[in-house]
Amino acid sequence: MSSTALRRSLLAASAVLVTAGVWLAAGTASAGTLTGTLYRDTDTPVARWLAANPGDSRAAQISSRIASQPATRWLSNFNVGTIESEVAGYVGAATRAGQVPALTVYGIPNRDCGGASAGGAPDLATYQTWVNGIARGLAGRTTLIMLEPDSIALQTCLSAGEITARDQALATATRTLKAAGAKVYLDGGHSAWNAAAEQARRLANAGVADGDGFYTNASNFQSTANESAFGRSVLSALSGRGINGKRQVIDTSRNGGAAGDWCGDDNTDRRIGRYPTLDTGDANIDAYLWIKPPGEADGCAYPAGSFQPSLAASLATGAANPPTTTPPATPPTTPPTTPPTTPPTTPPTNPPTGACGATYATSSSWQGGFQGQITVKAGTGAVNGWAVSWTLASGQSINQVWGGVLSVSGSTVTVRNAAWNGSLQPGATAEFGFIANGPAGTSSLSCSA
Repeated sequence: MSSTALRRSLLAASAVLVTAGVWLAAGTASAGTLTGTLYRDTDTPVARWLAANPGDSRAAQISSRIASQPATRWLSNFNVGTIESEVAGYVGAATRAGQVPALTVYGIPNRDCGGASAGGAPDLATYQTWVNGIARGLAGRTTLIMLEPDSIALQTCLSAGEITARDQALATATRTLKAAGAKVYLDGGHSAWNAAAEQARRLANAGVADGDGFYTNASNFQSTANESAFGRSVLSALSGRGINGKRQVIDTSRNGGAAGDWCGDDNTDRRIGRYPTLDTGDANIDAYLWIKPPGEADGCAYPAGSFQPSLAASLATGAANPPTTTPPATPPTTPPTTPPTTPPTTPPTNPPTGACGATYATSSSWQGGFQGQITVKAGTGAVNGWAVSWTLASGQSINQVWGGVLSVSGSTVTVRNAAWNGSLQPGATAEFGFIANGPAGTSSLSCSA
């Protein structure tokens, strides 16, 4: 999975004002186009874990080195009905704090080519409706937006026509969000993926000329030195295409240790990298961001996006302490007003009486369709492979499934486990999701193992 922005005005003391959609932090050094302090949300999966596990031996290190730092808020739960209020609440809180908010927008159709982070909008027209809601929530307040991780670097599942349609959708989204005050950065892959000239060609086709630049390393662990060199090559290639004045954002959330394959769920050689800042000291780089929040899984050993304290602790082990005295994140004292960006990982308290059980929840809905999520839970014995079945209601059809393998026979739907989530210990859970046409909801679920 992704990068980023601008901010400023003057103020009377050390606060930051919002003026004409542009921020300026008095007396703050920088080098790219941005200055100011990044917004640190206190209602995050890591903060909620810390609140629930204050006595855990890993808590102090996770709090001081991870939860204390700003990371981007992911807009990944596709819901056209609530997205405007979610964005307005988040950006409004950052504005009141005099800080710079950063969002990662992750809802493009056929996201992640149907891999571990699949999902998103059912089609490009509905996607634009969702983006319009994000723009309304911004309300002219400058925000760093990392637009659609992997949407440009990863195109192997798309036909030529589908690539063209996606490029047009990204270009339209870029213009829409720019008009609403955002600083928009498009997917630049990373230094061990596509060649710089090829990535520049793809960025140009996707409308980077109307944006502020591109972000890299959101889906990998390449060093900051490698990424900045790659970024300079991409900028040079863009300049050769007549596209100038763009900047790079680098994800440093997990690049302080070994590089290697894309998945960090079970790699203990990863470490958090440079702490997030807009003070980059490099004229080509607008920000070092934590786009991928440290401790959230890639989808190999754990569900994509779920917070895993073992991953967070591994990333924090041996890392330097933050360069500032920013206090650790404190948990919210009231329930969050918006749903978390990742599904809850706490299973129901009672195991099912059979080999396994399944429960359904509607993640979001829109006119003519909905997104569902099903949690599978093992009973009192271990499970090595599961299948969930239900009957489609009149007018329903399944468009896309992630976290499982779909088969349909008449009106009967069956989803079997994916290769990575079929083995469950007693009481353990696995999750899969789907996008469907028709009225939201399912009939009774049956689970077999």
